[in-house]
Amino acid sequence: MLLMPSTSSKPAVAHASNLASLLLFIYAITFSYAYVLLDTATGALILFAAVQISMMLISYIQGHRLNQLEILGALVAFGGFGYLVWPSVGVTNGELSITGMVLMVISGCAWGGYTLLGKGATRPLFTTGVNFILTLPLVLLMILTVWLIQVFTPVENNISVQLSGKGVLLAILSGGLASSIGYALWYQALRGLHSTQAAVLQLSVPIIAALGGVIFVGEQLSVHLIMCASIILFGISLVILTKPKSTIKKEVL
Repeated sequence: MLLMPSTSSKPAVAHASNLASLLLFIYAITFSYAYVLLDTATGALILFAAVQISMMLISYIQGHRLNQLEILGALVAFGGFGYLVWPSVGVTNGELSITGMVLMVISGCAWGGYTLLGKGATRPLFTTGVNFILTLPLVLLMILTVWLIQVFTPVENNISVQLSGKGVLLAILSGGLASSIGYALWYQALRGLHSTQAAVLQLSVPIIAALGGVIFVGEQLSVHLIMCASIILFGISLVILTKPKSTIKKEVL
């Protein structure tokens, strides 16, 4: 069904879906290539910093002003996250890749934008499905680009790209199924959060992942993890439980 010009919100929703799919693609592709150049902890630290800063900056531009407890809570939560990953932060192949850092910053900003666009989604599962479908032309273009680079790269510098049936299947299941369900649930949760809460709440993801490793994989529950989880959750609670400041009204000229 074609969208006809009108004064309703439908064209805006369609535009947001196109923009969201672009941001989703940018997030995924830059994230993937960044982690080829960065270790896990360094990449996570850069990614989450970019997400928090981009979302809070956009929120500020939109008129939301943080109160003192929200600022304190955000700093405490991110400090706890930094303390969690800091022992593992290091260099890959003897040097810290500037290219990897830039790609991860772009990835974090793209995810921040994608998250904020999801606050207006009334049907999270449908919206997420449309966003994933709209990324398919970009994915095909990327595959074609990689293939052309491989074909025209000199033999001595050529990097062979091989695909296996199992690898493709796992990529579809993890990216197209598991990730899409997770993103749809995140869009659903966003409906009850303001931008700052959504930004800071994402710092709980590493804690949930770490606890999942303890429960399902048998990893050790260390004092370091307990301390970091406590700091992060305390910071998040300050932001979540704080009554947000009213949006500053524009002055009438």
